[in-house]
Amino acid sequence: MSTPSRPSASPRRGITIPFDVPLHEHRRWFELLVDLGYTDVWSSEVDGGDGFTPLALAAAWAPTLNLGIAIAPVYTRGPALMAQTAAAMADAAPGRFALGIGSSSEVIVGRWNGIAFAEPYKKARDILRFVKAALSGEKVDGEFSTFQSSGFRLARVPEQTPPIYLAALRPGMLALAGREADGAILNWLGPEDVKQAVAEIGGEGHKEVVCRIFVVATPDAGVARTIGRRMIAAYMNVSAYAEFQRWLGRGPQLQGMWDRWSEGDRKGALEAIPDQVVDDLIVHGSLEECREKIERYAENGVTVTAPMVIPVGIDLEQAIRGLAPSAG
Repeated sequence: MSTPSRPSASPRRGITIPFDVPLHEHRRWFELLVDLGYTDVWSSEVDGGDGFTPLALAAAWAPTLNLGIAIAPVYTRGPALMAQTAAAMADAAPGRFALGIGSSSEVIVGRWNGIAFAEPYKKARDILRFVKAALSGEKVDGEFSTFQSSGFRLARVPEQTPPIYLAALRPGMLALAGREADGAILNWLGPEDVKQAVAEIGGEGHKEVVCRIFVVATPDAGVARTIGRRMIAAYMNVSAYAEFQRWLGRGPQLQGMWDRWSEGDRKGALEAIPDQVVDDLIVHGSLEECREKIERYAENGVTVTAPMVIPVGIDLEQAIRGLAPSAG
């Protein structure tokens, strides 16, 4: 039986994991999330642990949570291994796991893993098609644009086929998510930007839209903006994210930062990021204000919110409780 690819009846309230505690201590955190009304946990795969191990633990320790990875890079696992990993997770959490894939970035793929970051659109499309076919039980045999695979068939096909969501930043990839994936994964955009992205996917109400939202949980705007500027500079000097912000219309506001960064003036680059850009891209304020801004993402078309919480001046549990669905 396949999991339907239609959007949820009402937005789901998730959160990004793992938290900044050892993985072996996460059981109580997962159980707390369930008690507080969270519906989803979404992992990431950047420079910490891999994205699947936290989900495997959550599958065993909190069997009512929906699980997703946002994202597994399409370059760093072979197509057959990507399909096997997705199948294993779907078998561990029937009907509750979603595979999020995406091109990632030149830094992660090229610099850290030594893999050529070539033709990201085609690579994402090819892995999406391969994994969809493999998870259906088909024998996948043929030459794709970016790789060749001969004769692979999953020996253990999951009873419930997991949906596949595609991370997308600009019109081409957003449209691909709308045509061929079960949904899209967004990040680094403000709540008002969601409408522009959803329009490219195919309009609100047709696909699931997962959004990772960066939350600096402090009412001290100065502290939040300092942290936000560092985060923005780290990401927006990566080509794909820079082009995304240009597409969203923030090119003029960020040009000063890009100019100074290219000149090697890191301090000047941070100072050149306007407050408005930080306020658009980083949720900050009191816990109530943060919760209200996260809700605006849902109002504009996000069907699964997955805030990444950076608690400042309060402990992690206080932040999670204050942002919880039950707190509203």
